[in-house]
Amino acid sequence: MAIKVIAQLREVKIGKNPGKKFVMRPDLYVPITEKKVFQEAATHSGISAGVIKAAWDAAGEVIRTWATEGHSIPLPGLGTMRFGVRSKAVEKLEDVKANLISVRRIIFTPNVDVKDELKNTSIQITCLDEEGNVLKRVTSGDSGDIEDNENGGENQNSDSNSGTDIPPVINP
Repeated sequence: MAIKVIAQLREVKIGKNPGKKFVMRPDLYVPITEKKVFQEAATHSGISAGVIKAAWDAAGEVIRTWATEGHSIPLPGLGTMRFGVRSKAVEKLEDVKANLISVRRIIFTPNVDVKDELKNTSIQITCLDEEGNVLKRVTSGDSGDIEDNENGGENQNSDSNSGTDIPPVINP
């Protein structure tokens, strides 16, 4: 199994060195339907797809409720999920206002098994010219490093380091 990526030659107009560059993006896969997920889970577990769907729907309701109450929710076999916000930082108490929040976020932290699976999965890159013609194909030989969102992974190479992840405050 491999993750497929497209590197297509595009005109890049922003940044320090504008010009034609190969820009990578995931190759879009065909979405898998919920029905297929439940059927596969039924095949692997011996439990009917209907029972799995009912259990999944109930778990989804519980996850949504607890997450909106400020909990970090374990997703068995996958990792944890929680809600957070990206906001501006201010120095003075009187400057703290709701409009400092720029976006609400869903933060997913994969467990070790998921990270290992991703680390050990090769990446196949198809290089395309501007018209979409294949120029070459490359298979990854990288170290398989995984971004750590818990330690600011998505901000490490970004210009917007002023954002913070703040869990919601729950009044007892």
